Amino acid sequence: MAMLVDPPNGMGNQGKHYYSMWQTLFEIDTKYVPIKPIGRGAYGIVCSSINRETNEKVAIKKIHNVFDNRVDALRTLRELKLLRHLRHENVISLKDIMMPVQRRSFKDVYLVYELMDTDLHQIIKSPQGLSNDHCQYFLFQVMLGSHLFHRSLTFNYLIVVSMYLLLITFTTCTICDNTSYICMCTLPIIFASSL
Repeated sequence: MAMLVDPPNGMGNQGKHYYSMWQTLFEIDTKYVPIKPIGRGAYGIVCSSINRETNEKVAIKKIHNVFDNRVDALRTLRELKLLRHLRHENVISLKDIMMPVQRRSFKDVYLVYELMDTDLHQIIKSPQGLSNDHCQYFLFQVMLGSHLFHRSLTFNYLIVVSMYLLLITFTTCTICDNTSYICMCTLPIIFASSL
């Protein structure tokens, strides 16, 4: 669960409040109220939250020390650029980017996405079996977004809401064409070998 905590050094920033989840401090805008952590990956920790202004449930992804590694910083920037311009029913939407108070000396980036039920990896691991129809339907949805290819697509990067599949990360995409955002892909190999 998310625990409200005092700001570091007792000095908070206006418009921000502080929560601890999985031994990680979140400094987020006061319009968001975290509920609980829901995932951890190579680039950060994700928690579910409620936007007080819209009463909408969202997911907040904290990318910690984003500038410590140049490659990771570039991947984060690539994801931001792609998601700011993409509007596709099979790609998760970026709702907000929390602006840091200190724009010249910040370390963490907070991205706000729509909240989804689960990811495909969790569905595959669940005791409920997947029929051939499920597999075909998920593959069909991935192919609907096939103009956005991903070079390291795994089931953790595919999330499901009411049996509807979305791509969620583009940090490792390779942009081949700046106007169409086409990326390299190993998707058919992954699906063929994993299903």
